[in-house]
Amino acid sequence: MKIPRVLAVLFLLPVALLAGDPTFDTWVDDFSAEWMRADPMAATEAQYFSGAEQDALDRRLTPYSAAARAAQVACARAGLKRIAGFDRRQLDAIQRVSADMLAWQLDTVVRRDAFTDQVFVFNQFDGVQRELVDGLSQTHPIRNRRDIENYLARLGQVAGYMDGARAQAQDRGARGFLPPKFILTATLAQFDRFLEGGAEKNILVTSLDERAGLLKELPAADRAAFVATATGIVRDAVLPAFAQVHALLNSQLATATEDAGLWRLPGGREAYVTALRHYTTTDLSPEKIHEIGLAEVARIEAKMEGLFVSLGYKEGSIKERYDRLNQDLQPPADPDPRPALLARHEEILADAVQRSESLFDLRPAAPCVVRRIPPFSESNSANHYTTPAKDGTRPGTFWANLAGPVYRIPYMRTLTYHEGIPGHHFQIALQQEQAELPRFRRDRIFGFISAHGEGWALYSEQLAAENNWYEGDPVGLIGQLEAELFRARRLVVDTGLHTMKWTRQQAIDYGILPREVDRYVAAPGQACSYKIGMIRILELREKARQALGDRFVLKEFHNAVLRAGTVPLAVLETVIDDHIAARQGRHVARY
Repeated sequence: MKIPRVLAVLFLLPVALLAGDPTFDTWVDDFSAEWMRADPMAATEAQYFSGAEQDALDRRLTPYSAAARAAQVACARAGLKRIAGFDRRQLDAIQRVSADMLAWQLDTVVRRDAFTDQVFVFNQFDGVQRELVDGLSQTHPIRNRRDIENYLARLGQVAGYMDGARAQAQDRGARGFLPPKFILTATLAQFDRFLEGGAEKNILVTSLDERAGLLKELPAADRAAFVATATGIVRDAVLPAFAQVHALLNSQLATATEDAGLWRLPGGREAYVTALRHYTTTDLSPEKIHEIGLAEVARIEAKMEGLFVSLGYKEGSIKERYDRLNQDLQPPADPDPRPALLARHEEILADAVQRSESLFDLRPAAPCVVRRIPPFSESNSANHYTTPAKDGTRPGTFWANLAGPVYRIPYMRTLTYHEGIPGHHFQIALQQEQAELPRFRRDRIFGFISAHGEGWALYSEQLAAENNWYEGDPVGLIGQLEAELFRARRLVVDTGLHTMKWTRQQAIDYGILPREVDRYVAAPGQACSYKIGMIRILELREKARQALGDRFVLKEFHNAVLRAGTVPLAVLETVIDDHIAARQGRHVARY
């Protein structure tokens, strides 16, 4: 009797691969829940619990204190000890990937704890004031009356939260761990925007008013009462607390310097190496990453040369020609061009939905939309993506930076592919929908793994170019190459700033916008994750292509990468090795 191929493959599988260890699943779920109970804001974003437990968390802010950090590190150490106690031979493929991924993430929490002094509490990119305001105004759900009550409960805790963060910033500054003067200046400007206009016009009030207005069942009088309560809290407590932080940062200007990199701080080299490991998920040295960046810059600029010549831009450096091209494409300042630019992003996104069908079997059910970054943080913000709500009340969102007055017109298409489809939306929204993955992987509760996540988004940009999405659009193709060049320059600049004593002006002269340079100074190492991750994904795709020959199917490769969710790059390689083996008929891979 001939055995069907699927059954024949199953007969060859080791028992452990089929069964797994149910105690691992129970433990990892319990451990993840414990972690989330200590992080109420994350629990709200993920809607991790239900009923009274989730409601109680929705009323609290995540603690920001040395004690809370110590408790988190202790929990991470306990998790690492328990993971080491499992017999890997008894885990199935999903469990093994989960164990490897969680061990890496918990180890990173422990490693980074030694370098908290080198983190700037308040900064213009990811400072606590930004995360707090964005979390309340964008992520906290307003679906009903109770959500508003919970919002007001959280709003009442903001002043105390900011006071605690201010005390930490003051302590670090007194011990010599000060941000550079230009970071303080940029952060103060952000505080100025928050404080101006009074409570009635503050984003913590106006965002509540706007979202409450969408609740048809909420009487207008009740809405007005809620908004009045929020206005009072902001006026009497929130604005004074922000003003005190403003005063602290302003006082620190007197002793801050213009030196940009971590090299200037005690333990700065070690802090930066740890940050690179965290963001790239590799052990590449700063010097090696710098070298990779220089080589990639030369390669990409050579490709751009011919395109510029074909468009008549024959003189000057690549940067100078790109700037001239971009300037020639600028829309008139009057009327305000931003509504039209936002509409153009929407058109590109809709087109990408159709084009992606030929490259992807797996696509998320959740929709993706484009929104403008709020003016409060726009001038210091990067374009970014936020996840959809599981209950369907919030779509996946590409937040576009339209601060102006100069807009990156050639970059619009590739930016939409990166932040939206098939970039972050396909990866992150789909990961959230993968029922076979454990909850901590679906919801990324131990943190976003930037090398894989940003690497995938940058890979998506190149994938569009490889599949002729820019056909007939040389300007858009220049935008794609310029975006890749930008990420390659980041490797050079980030490592230059933090280990080679580059100045802020050197980084700007190398072709990076001032606000981007400030971002790299505020978040060391993060900018290196994109290109390092993309390079590794391309290497793994080529590895699969070479191993499988005619059996290689691009959609199947994408399936393997997307089913895994965001994982460290070494773990991704094991996933692709399993995919290769499965396509060769040696065993069935499960991620």
